[in-house]
Amino acid sequence: MTTTLKELEQIAGAGASLLGPADAGDTEIKGIDLVSSLVSEGDLFAAVPGTRAHGAQFAAQTDASAILTDAAGVDLLQAVGETRPILQVNDVREVLGGISAHLYGYPSRQMTVIGITGTSGKTTTSYLLEAGLMAAGYKVGLIGTTGTRIAGHPVKTELTTPEAPTLQALFRRMADEGVTHVVMEVSSHALSLRRVAGVEFAVAGFSNLSQDHLDFHPTMEDYFQAKALLFAAESPMSAPRAVVCVDDDWGRRMSELAADAITVATSERQPGADIVAGPPSASPSGAQTFELTVLGRGFTVRLPLPGQFNVANAALAIGLAARCGVDLERVIAGLGAVAVPGRMQRIDAGQGFVAVVDYAHKPQAIAEALASLREQVTGRVGIAFGAGGNRDHAKRALMGDNAVAGADLVIVTDDNPRDEEPAEIRSQVLAGARQRQCESRGDVEIRDVADRRAAIEELVSWARPGDAVIVAGKGHETGQLVAGVAHPFDDREELARALALNGYGTKEKGNR
Repeated sequence: MTTTLKELEQIAGAGASLLGPADAGDTEIKGIDLVSSLVSEGDLFAAVPGTRAHGAQFAAQTDASAILTDAAGVDLLQAVGETRPILQVNDVREVLGGISAHLYGYPSRQMTVIGITGTSGKTTTSYLLEAGLMAAGYKVGLIGTTGTRIAGHPVKTELTTPEAPTLQALFRRMADEGVTHVVMEVSSHALSLRRVAGVEFAVAGFSNLSQDHLDFHPTMEDYFQAKALLFAAESPMSAPRAVVCVDDDWGRRMSELAADAITVATSERQPGADIVAGPPSASPSGAQTFELTVLGRGFTVRLPLPGQFNVANAALAIGLAARCGVDLERVIAGLGAVAVPGRMQRIDAGQGFVAVVDYAHKPQAIAEALASLREQVTGRVGIAFGAGGNRDHAKRALMGDNAVAGADLVIVTDDNPRDEEPAEIRSQVLAGARQRQCESRGDVEIRDVADRRAAIEELVSWARPGDAVIVAGKGHETGQLVAGVAHPFDDREELARALALNGYGTKEKGNR
């Protein structure tokens, strides 16, 4: 749709003002973006302050009809003689979502939008809910870490939660294509940076909270408060209804502040939960069956994914479907064939031991993945993993500690070093690993193997029938970021290749 700059000034609210020619308010605006290279004539360029530069510095390179920016941006624009209309606001990100939603006709109002947040489990829960909703006959849009899909068909996006203009444009496309329900991961970055401002959520789900992203959030409390923006009634980004997993203390806190929340528990130690999952029984493949009580109704759930944490993910997905008024029998039936890329994904070449790839890149996720494998096999458990560069340094030693606590062989290798020295990253992980080895796990073997391909080969060569091995950290990713360059690298392909080098076949069976 097309609107005027004067109308957008009114949407922006208090503190907004128009600068430029007398008729600036009559300027017609048809689109908006904060990426200068994507802005066309008739668009509003959102010049946002960044960590290295202010977006206003790039305004001259655009064909934008007008510019949205803050006081610092106005100073930069006026210093170079900018003559186009300017919409000045106190905080660009505070108004960007609302303006974008208005420009695209408030598309989230036309669909049931479900937001899922937490440290671990967002992607798996979203895949489970997508499958359940589709089995119940709905047309579903999915937005998250592994990309975006509309009715199962991929749509290219870059971020777990896209920036507000991209997100609202995506919602517009989904609504126009008949999507009824949108399942989206909502990251703490997206909440802190107001990317989901302007989204009208129907229900929000919370999985858990553990240490991660402390390169962005100064403390765990700040991290929690960012997540709480999706639940607290006073937050403009909150959903009116919520489903909260209360297996950890953070979840119990979230359930207390959330508006109209029901709770999920996978342990009988959490009495009074609205949704309770009983102990699962597992098959040799890792598939699980468990009883689930949902607001007094009993169901049997068959889940093709291993691990107690996936029981929690499934229970949360089913709870979210319940809050949307969906037929749970059909939802639960739809979970039986779910496969999540790079999440406990088995690579089967007839090797006689379990070999999986998982996205686990946080201390708690490492511990849970290893515990899941330990439950599936009678033999040893080995892991190859690393830590990402330019990210939370404090979690690296904890990842090493948890790896040694749960495995018999720990190979520390490079993940995505990004702009850091890879050896320094590994040394921080190894420090935690060796500390735990000295304290309580002297029988665990620790290896430092820089090359990730070589590390995977060593892991496979070590394994024997009855064991389990896991390549952790990158999951579905298809590249390795080293010194600003993305090198092709897929853990799933490399694990299959290593199995072939050891004389096994190359058949991949996904998650089942």
